[in-house]
Amino acid sequence: MNEQKKKQDIRIIVKRQENPDSASYDEEFVIPYRENLNVISALMEIRRNPVNANGDKTTPVAWDMSCLEEVCGACSMVINGEARQSCTALVDQLAQPIKLEPMSTFPVVKDLQVDRSFMFDNLKKVKAWVPIDGSYDLGPGPRMPEKKRQTAYELSKCMTCGVCLEVCPNVNDKSNFIGAQPISQVRLFNLHPTGSMNKDERLHALMMDGGLSACGNSQNCVKACPKGIPLTTSIAAMNRETTFQMFKSFFGSDHQVD
Repeated sequence: MNEQKKKQDIRIIVKRQENPDSASYDEEFVIPYRENLNVISALMEIRRNPVNANGDKTTPVAWDMSCLEEVCGACSMVINGEARQSCTALVDQLAQPIKLEPMSTFPVVKDLQVDRSFMFDNLKKVKAWVPIDGSYDLGPGPRMPEKKRQTAYELSKCMTCGVCLEVCPNVNDKSNFIGAQPISQVRLFNLHPTGSMNKDERLHALMMDGGLSACGNSQNCVKACPKGIPLTTSIAAMNRETTFQMFKSFFGSDHQVD
């Protein structure tokens, strides 16, 4: 009978917060069991009928989502204590009651929605883009060696989901560490044949306060990354590059201008 009841109902506890300044509280919901349900589908079921486990009418739960294919990174949240994407979190594989919480590294907007603006601000700090001043027909671009292309492809899988920052003990309100994500993006754009023209600027940004020196090498980021991006390898590579950049800046380049 208990096993039958388990298959009939799904218990979900949501950490809720009306706005950034209000106190948080837990609210439990019970929805009918369906096979192959993911957390997003469960939240949509609650949204269709926002009644809590006590039978009281309540407000729909707020959360972010977009692609539902673990590509956009928008639906990141903490599920049963683990930061991950809710679109790929299958109910059948989760212990109940399923506890849903917003990521604590980011300011809460409402319920499970968080403001990830500082991730994008950090990308601006390290100039994580290839600057252009227009569109020109210059023919085919420079070719990348296959090994470098494969490395760049792995780094380009980053979806700015914020999971690596959520699990990092050095990303907190007492530190201005930018985290593994923008560091890895510096490596990506420095590998690009055109992007490498601004390599020195990006490396100098990583050498500033809150950059590489603030990393504690806990390696939580690479374990938690949903895309399996080699974040610690990127951090090590950028450590080498910034060390070389430091000596080059101090002693000067041996490049002679004709």
